[in-house]
Amino acid sequence: MLTGDMLRRSAERFPNKPAILWQDQAISYGDLHLDANRFANGLLGLGLAKEAKVAILSRNRIEYGTVFFGTARSGGVIVNISVLYTADDLAYVLDKADVEILVYEDVFAERVAQVAARLPRIRHYISLGADQPGATGFAAFIAGASAETPAVEIAEDDPFCMTYTGGTTGRPKGVLASHRNRVITAHTVMVHENIDERDVVGIVTPLFHVAALNIMFQPAILAGATCSLQTKWDVAEFARMAQRTGMTACFMVPTQVAMVVNDPNFSAANYLHWEKLGFAGAPMPDWVQRDLIEKLPALKLTQIYGQSEVGVITVLGHWHLPERLGSIGKQAYNTDLAVVDPEGNPVPAGEIGELVARGANVMLEYYNEPEQTAKFFRHGWGWTGDLAVMDEEGFVTLVDRSKDMIISGGENVYPKEIENAIYALPEIGECAVFGIPDDKWGEVPAAYIQLKAGTSLSVEQVDAHCEIALARFKRPRLVRFVESFPKTPIGKIQKNLLREPYWADREKNI
Repeated sequence: MLTGDMLRRSAERFPNKPAILWQDQAISYGDLHLDANRFANGLLGLGLAKEAKVAILSRNRIEYGTVFFGTARSGGVIVNISVLYTADDLAYVLDKADVEILVYEDVFAERVAQVAARLPRIRHYISLGADQPGATGFAAFIAGASAETPAVEIAEDDPFCMTYTGGTTGRPKGVLASHRNRVITAHTVMVHENIDERDVVGIVTPLFHVAALNIMFQPAILAGATCSLQTKWDVAEFARMAQRTGMTACFMVPTQVAMVVNDPNFSAANYLHWEKLGFAGAPMPDWVQRDLIEKLPALKLTQIYGQSEVGVITVLGHWHLPERLGSIGKQAYNTDLAVVDPEGNPVPAGEIGELVARGANVMLEYYNEPEQTAKFFRHGWGWTGDLAVMDEEGFVTLVDRSKDMIISGGENVYPKEIENAIYALPEIGECAVFGIPDDKWGEVPAAYIQLKAGTSLSVEQVDAHCEIALARFKRPRLVRFVESFPKTPIGKIQKNLLREPYWADREKNI
């Protein structure tokens, strides 16, 4: 099965059924199928070669689905770009990914204009929404193209989808996945989330992120369900959307679930049809799950764990709650996983090791990053970087994130990138960034800074610098100056000692 087949088969089964709802617009499966073909043929008309890179910079809207499936049918590789990137982030990723075609929403026109001169490889721009100078409007681009399925030979293991994720270098890496990789994950989620053609699925996290795109949008299209897109998260609008569309299923990050539970205007009447909730992206506090179950007792919660690199690899079904709160569940359908020692040997039940995965769900490579790819694939496994324990029944519990990654509102934040930005200030001697708890976002970055002797700097100056250098969600929410850092015998800053006081009270209250 190819990615484009998910849409084709559902269009054959349900040609007149709404595939996507967005604001006051809707598109049927039949029309989405034809528009995807038109977009694919439009790309081929530009002379797009197989595996050429087509990037999309857009919030959730109907055209995202057309671009996604159209690129799949053209034989191209879609590059999903975070709308949170600064201009420098955007230029770096578009260049590193070898992007030739950029599809962008009109609200990002100024950011695109800022970087266009630095990206000579991009030879065609397509705008969504209002027409933009130097770009072809989306409607005009597909208007004259054939609606026939392109005659392009595509294999299941051909590259198809690229998502950028951070790494130890502080710069994003391109996770390159095949058609087979994404199809496997779609089947896995469809089975575990019990998504079928009767569902109206709320898509309330950004489609540029694997959480929305691969965990809910693709499974919903595969099943023939109707997708209802929310462009910008707002709990009041979510309640209205759920009531208006009769939403039955949704994927959310824990921050969003907490907002629903704490909504002062919460009314169960808005969620009469809501039966299924999948969540991932960060640990969800036990109290949030308990309150949600109390307020919506008919709602079935399914926790999933995965990464861009490996898809979904563990699942905790609703029937294990509340007894298994704290676990990320067991090995998912269609996947292989283990908890292993540094040599790749499974560790005994109850002992700490690194969580690894293998199978057709695992990515092809980090694009043009052979050293990073070799570090990821070792001893026949893909290494997640997460430390975990597995009990005798196969339930997995995460112990720590080995790379000190911060998960803020479901977004991965990498301390090294923030540290690199802060080090650009000449007064900085040393700095350490780590996560501290936050009631709204789960955790947020904090920065401890030691200044060079004889220099001075204010918190306000650091904040102002970070506003320019970093996307909003990456900026430290706490900046503190220190005289020295605790260090290991080899001189490594012990971030665990810095982090511990902030989390101690939180852990006592769990």
